Amino acid sequence: MKPLRVALLGCGVVGTQVVRLLTENADDLAARIGAPLELAGIAVRRPNRHPEVPAGLLTTDAASLVASDDVHLVVEVIGGIEPARGLLLAAIRSGKSVVTANKALLAEDGATMYEAARQAGVDLYYEAAVAGAIPLLRPLRESLAGDRITRVMGIVNGTTNYILSRMDETGAGFGEALEEATALGYAEADPTSDVDGFDAAAKAAILGALAFHTRVTASDVYREGIGEVTAADVASARAIGCTVKLLAICERLPAERGDGGDRGDRGGSVAVRVHPAMIPRSHPLAGVGDAFNAVFVEGDAAGQLMFYGRGAGGAPTASAVLGDLVAIARNRVTGGRGPGESAYADLTVRPMGQTLTRYHISLDVADRPGVLATVATAFASHEVSISTVRQEGRVEDASLVIVTHVAPDRALAATVEDLRKLDIVRDVASVMRVEGMAGA
Repeated sequence: MKPLRVALLGCGVVGTQVVRLLTENADDLAARIGAPLELAGIAVRRPNRHPEVPAGLLTTDAASLVASDDVHLVVEVIGGIEPARGLLLAAIRSGKSVVTANKALLAEDGATMYEAARQAGVDLYYEAAVAGAIPLLRPLRESLAGDRITRVMGIVNGTTNYILSRMDETGAGFGEALEEATALGYAEADPTSDVDGFDAAAKAAILGALAFHTRVTASDVYREGIGEVTAADVASARAIGCTVKLLAICERLPAERGDGGDRGDRGGSVAVRVHPAMIPRSHPLAGVGDAFNAVFVEGDAAGQLMFYGRGAGGAPTASAVLGDLVAIARNRVTGGRGPGESAYADLTVRPMGQTLTRYHISLDVADRPGVLATVATAFASHEVSISTVRQEGRVEDASLVIVTHVAPDRALAATVEDLRKLDIVRDVASVMRVEGMAGA
């Protein structure tokens, strides 16, 4: 067959590796697809910064490249919302299937992209948008399409995982571990997107939408970063046999009265959140160190599945991009089409306050009789049950460490606020959620 011509938008760390793989694996890719792939052009902002790419392929006119009749498929690795959104919509509306690694765009406006692809009868693939080279999104939307997913929980940001792993291994503070991550290239010069949880929240929105057949945007995701995690928090976690990880958690919650319970499988709600949490060292996610990613998926029939690997980097992400490119190229050769958006369930996204979780709370309290009873009363007033208490007395005051049973997050937060107002509580030294423990 005649070659399929590919337009590449962006040629940074990932784009450069896409070009390399397309070139080095050209014969194998052609055999797998049934037609050769050829680069029609590469849109960049500064052509002189890409000496590794043949100059004849480079252009600063991305719009003209996308609109060219000589282009059949488009790959976008620019990132951000614009101009990526406009370019991809133009490509789709002109009948070109697209591959994108753009998590921010999909988390903000995935519905528009899906609808445009549906109307044009083309493919929209985005495996590289979450967890780099790890095959995760396609199993969710294809391999597990016959199952009912109940929970997705994982580590989806390598930068924060490296920082927290180093804090756990060395006892370093957040700032020191961040400096090390920056020096090694794991953290950007401006690490805000990673350490404040924006990157993980965008990925969580994509995972929640796929897992629960419901539109979830980044604004629906409760988000906390790791900037407030201290060496003392990590030490407290170690004391109860836990470690601290930044987790993306997507859960399907059972229907309640007035919550769509009459809609059969479509009843209930979903909760999607990103925050640091303590997890037992016996949990498989606890052993995921360095800049690796891992995601747990739980289904009614499949049970627990774990996906693990490198979640970032030029070559791993390019591997996922090429996998999608092969898929959409095959569909063009055979006249088929991949799955589109599945949002039929249309479940309510439950706010964080109604989400069930549990807390680990460290208090500095006055060391005198009746302290524990007073603290317990504060919990009881919000119907929060205490699971364990550990007290370490000193000459004038004491440290009280409490782990709760599962309760609505709103009730737990209200309890903490009441504790801060007690005269016997000198300081609420640490508050962190706990996941993966028995009863959680």
